[in-house]
Amino acid sequence: MRRFGVWIACGMLGLVLAAPGRAAGTAMTLAVDATEAPRGLLHARLTVPVAAGRVTLVYPKWLPGEHGPTGPITDLVGFAFAGGGHALAWARDTVDMYAFHITVPAGVTEIAASYDFLLPAGGRFSSGVSSTPNLVLVSWNQVVLYPAGERSDDVRVTASLKIPAIWDFGTPLEIGHGSPSAGVVFKTVSLTTLVDSPVLAGRYFRSVRLNPGEGPPVYLDMAADSREALEIKPDQQAALSRLVGEAHTLFGVRHYRDYHFLCTLSDHTAHFGLEHHESSDDRMSERWLIDKDVWIQHSNLLPHEYTHSWNGKFRRPAGLATPDYQQPMRDELLWVYEGLTQYLGTVLGARSGVRDAATSRDAVAYAAANLDMHRGREWRPLLDTAVAAQLLYQASDAWQAMRRGTDFYNESIFIWLEADAIIRKASGGQRSLDDFCKTFHGGEDGRPMLKPYTFDDVVATLNAVQPHDWRAFLDARVSSIQPHPPLGGLEACGWKLGWADSLSAFEKVLEDQGKHTDMQYSIGLLLGEDGMIEDVIPGSSAARAGLGPGMKVVAANGRAYTAKMLRAAVKAAKGAGPAVELIVVHDDFFRTVRLDEHGGLRYPMLVRIPGTPDLLSSVFAPHAGGGH
Repeated sequence: MRRFGVWIACGMLGLVLAAPGRAAGTAMTLAVDATEAPRGLLHARLTVPVAAGRVTLVYPKWLPGEHGPTGPITDLVGFAFAGGGHALAWARDTVDMYAFHITVPAGVTEIAASYDFLLPAGGRFSSGVSSTPNLVLVSWNQVVLYPAGERSDDVRVTASLKIPAIWDFGTPLEIGHGSPSAGVVFKTVSLTTLVDSPVLAGRYFRSVRLNPGEGPPVYLDMAADSREALEIKPDQQAALSRLVGEAHTLFGVRHYRDYHFLCTLSDHTAHFGLEHHESSDDRMSERWLIDKDVWIQHSNLLPHEYTHSWNGKFRRPAGLATPDYQQPMRDELLWVYEGLTQYLGTVLGARSGVRDAATSRDAVAYAAANLDMHRGREWRPLLDTAVAAQLLYQASDAWQAMRRGTDFYNESIFIWLEADAIIRKASGGQRSLDDFCKTFHGGEDGRPMLKPYTFDDVVATLNAVQPHDWRAFLDARVSSIQPHPPLGGLEACGWKLGWADSLSAFEKVLEDQGKHTDMQYSIGLLLGEDGMIEDVIPGSSAARAGLGPGMKVVAANGRAYTAKMLRAAVKAAKGAGPAVELIVVHDDFFRTVRLDEHGGLRYPMLVRIPGTPDLLSSVFAPHAGGGH
C-alpha cells in the first residue's frame, strides 16, 4: 500500500557541482518525531556524512508546486549541531538566509543536527496550517537540511517518522520496518522523492482503494477531525473511481507505482491542494463527504491535483525542472503547467461525475465572468501573471480586479477549450485535445520520471496532432494584452456567456461556503460576510461612488446591512427605480453614498447558441471505454 517512488530525472537543466570535501550521493538519515504535532511541534534529528573543513547545509527554498521561494524557514528553530561528541558552532549566511555554515574539525566524519519545526498557524501551501489535535500533514521539506551544491536526485535519505499512539498514516513512501508509535523507518529514497512524498497521519484515519482489481493501485487516504467525516457514500466513491478510469483513458499511461490522495478533512487547517507525483496534499473542510454543498465547493480539487501527476510532475516546464531546491524557478509556462491542468481537471471532473454537467457549466460561466470583470487585463498580459506568480500568490485580495491575480489558472480553461475545438473541427471530429494529451503525456507505465518541455515542444506536439498556426494562436492569447478573456472556444462549442437575475446553484455554494456576497456584476462589489468590501470593479457604480476595499457597508436603503437587504435594494433600483443608498464606514468615519446603477441583479450563466452543435457536452461526456 505504501510504496516509494523512484524519480528519474531526464534532461535536468544545469549541472550543480558537489560541495568540496563531499562525494555526491552520500546518504543522510532523518528522524522526525510528530508525537507533539497536536500542539504544533515537530522534532527532527538529521545525520549528514561530512569531511573536515567548512560545510554548508541548506534548507529547501524553492518548492515544486509552490512556484516560488516559499520554504517556511522562519518556523525552523532550536538548531544544535554536533560532531565527534562535541557541539559545533554554526552561522547563517549573511546573504542567503536559507544557508547555514558549520566548521567541521579534523577527524569528524558525521554531523548530527537537531532542531524543531513550529507547525504554522497561517500562510499558504507548506507554510499553511497543517495540524490539529487529531491530525497532521508532514511535508518533508519542512524538516530537512541538505548539503549545498548537491543535486536533490543525488542525496539519499533514510527517513523515519514517529506519530502519536493509535494514529494511522498514509504516504506513497514504502515502509522498511518499525511501527507508527515507535517510529516507522521508510526505505531509502532520493531527497527529490522524499520531498515529493508527504505523510498524512491522524487519530481518525481511513484508506479506501479506488480501483480494486486494477493496477497500479490508487488510494483515498483520509485523516479527519471526527470519525463521521470519513464515511464516504457509495456514489462519491464511485465518482472518484471513475475519475481514476477517465484519467487513464485520457492519458493512456500512469507514471506512478501507486497513487495516494492524501485528504485532510478539517475546518482548522489551510484549504488548498498541492501536487506530488504519486500523491496529492488535498486539504478540505471536515464535512466534505457529509455535506453536498461542501462536496461541490471542493469538486475541482482532486481532479486538478490528480491531473498534475501527468501535467506538472511527469511533464514539467524546463524553467521549473531545477536540480535542487535553492535554484530560482522560472514560471512563464504556468499557463500550461497550471492552466492546462485547470482545463483538464474541469473536463475530468465532468466526465467522472465528481461534478455533474450543470455544475461544470456553472463553474465555466463563473470563471469567464470573473475574468471579464477584472480590468487588470487591460495593462498586463496573461503571461505576466505566470511570470509574476511567486508575487501574486502572496498578494492581497484587495484591488485584485485592478491587479489581476493568478489568472493563468482559469483563463487557460478557455485557451485550451478553443484549441480542442480547433482540432475537432479541422480533423472532422477524428481528433481532439485528448490526442495531444496522449502524445504529450505518454511514455512508459509504472514509474515516475521527469520529462521537461519548452514552449516550442508544446507547439510542435499540437502541430503533430493537427496542423495549425499554433504559435500565433498561443502568442495572441498569452503574450498580448487582451481587454476580454478568449471566449471564442466556448462559442465554437455552442455556448456563450449570459446573465441571470439569480445565483446559479454553483455560485450559491461558493457564497455560502466562502462567506461572501458577490455583487461584482451589478454594482461592482465583492463583500465579506459582515459587509466588509473585499474588492471593487473599476468603472462600476461602486467605483464611481468612491468605494474601495477595506470599507464596510453597514446599511442599504436605510436598513442594517445583510446580503438579502443589499440584493433587495439593487433589485428595486432596476429600470427607473430609486438609486441604491449605502451607509459605509472606513476606519471610524461614516458617509452615505448613492449608486447610480439600474441594471438589476446579474449573475453569470452559460447560454446555448441556437443552431450550433453542443460540442461542450461532448467534451464533458464520459470517455472511459473509447470515443471523443
